[in-house]
Amino acid sequence: EYTVTATASAGGSITPSGAVTVAHGDSTSFTLAPNTGYHLDSVVVDGANQGVVTNYDFTNVTTGHAIAAYFSIDVFTITASASAGGSIAPSGAVSVNYGANQSFTVSPNTGYHIDSVVVDGANQGAVTNYDFTNVTTGHAIAAYFSINSYTITATASAGGNITPPGSVGVTHGGSQSFTIAPNTGYHIDSVVVDGMNQGAVTNYSFTNVTTGHSIAAYFSIDVFTITAVASAG
Repeated sequence: EYTVTATASAGGSITPSGAVTVAHGDSTSFTLAPNTGYHLDSVVVDGANQGVVTNYDFTNVTTGHAIAAYFSIDVFTITASASAGGSIAPSGAVSVNYGANQSFTVSPNTGYHIDSVVVDGANQGAVTNYDFTNVTTGHAIAAYFSINSYTITATASAGGNITPPGSVGVTHGGSQSFTIAPNTGYHIDSVVVDGMNQGAVTNYSFTNVTTGHSIAAYFSIDVFTITAVASAG
């Protein structure tokens, strides 16, 4: 009788296992099975790698043997991407073991905000963090960012106009110019920007806009003097 020693690494099994007794000239078979979340990596017989086989047979046994099954945990890829205007960490192809967790952090650049985070095609909203738990398959996560937009509110009193008027949108870091023009018979009295009088300017420019603003043009009617005189008598 000879002994075939059968062993298996963590992550799977070999059947039968342990010290298996075989009579001279007889045969014996072994079955290899990975656990859920694992795969067969290799089967080594008497020191020689037989590759990824699910069964192995010893025939006409005339000596002792050894068979060892090796298993590896399944690894899945989460593909993480970000549009211009921000970042996701970690990014790229992120490897995650079967059953493990993986967290992602979404951060906008200055002047941008998170528009949406899309996981496996489903919009999760403007979240700053997302966790994958008990990973058993591949996934995809994509972060989308939009540039901030600010409003400049432009108003004019009676007697003139400001161009452009109303609520004017300006993207982060952008510029916006305004032209102030009185109607006939009126003149610019003052232009007030964010509560500060800029004087009787005909133009005003906002540069590198990073917040909302207000500009108000005030006009006054022109006033003329009539000088009245009378001679003696």
